[in-house]
Amino acid sequence: MSWTDERIDSLKKMWEAGQTASQIAEALGGVSRNAVIGKAHRLGLQSRPSPVKANDSEAAAPAAAPAAAAPVRKPAAAAPAASTPAPAAPPRAPINTAPPITTVTEVGEPAAAPPQPILRSVGPGGFVRQAPGEQQPPIAPAPPRRLVPAKPSPEMADKTSLLDLNDKVCKWPLGHPGEPDFHFCGEKVNPGFPYCVAHCGHAYQAQLPRRDRRPPPPLPFGGPRVR
Repeated sequence: MSWTDERIDSLKKMWEAGQTASQIAEALGGVSRNAVIGKAHRLGLQSRPSPVKANDSEAAAPAAAPAAAAPVRKPAAAAPAASTPAPAAPPRAPINTAPPITTVTEVGEPAAAPPQPILRSVGPGGFVRQAPGEQQPPIAPAPPRRLVPAKPSPEMADKTSLLDLNDKVCKWPLGHPGEPDFHFCGEKVNPGFPYCVAHCGHAYQAQLPRRDRRPPPPLPFGGPRVR
């Protein structure tokens, strides 16, 4: 609500009459106590005295004096309390410095200590890891083996095998692969050929003249004609 001239005149009259800011705000209506105080200061009205009276401050001062002086006094009961002895600390247990006692068997030898359990951890896939005391240095690799040729079977004695072939022996196979006595000819080769002279006669045959050639067998029905 705005401050009209009538409301300002009413404020001045009630202010000079000594009414409080709360009473003025309630009489005017629509304003708060702080608004009344602020308007009075802007109008330059006489400031109100403090609500705290001098008599009240003087009465409170003597009451505070004994309270301030109270910590200075020493209690009378403090002297006897100082004379009472402090409780003694509990005695400490004596430290055992004697060597450990070892049990002796009937023979006179000290008994062996019980074995301590070994804690093992299982890795992924059920792999059991070794304890620190069980780890051993890696095993040195075995020396390389020397290949010793196997003894030939009695069937292959004094016969040329696949491992014996070279450019100077005949490579004509004798027998069927897979049989125990399968071997090669092994005779001296015919110069320029992989076989010996006898096997060259089997491998290389002269071609007969055309008139002496035997006609090929007839083909099934529908095949090309033989000329």
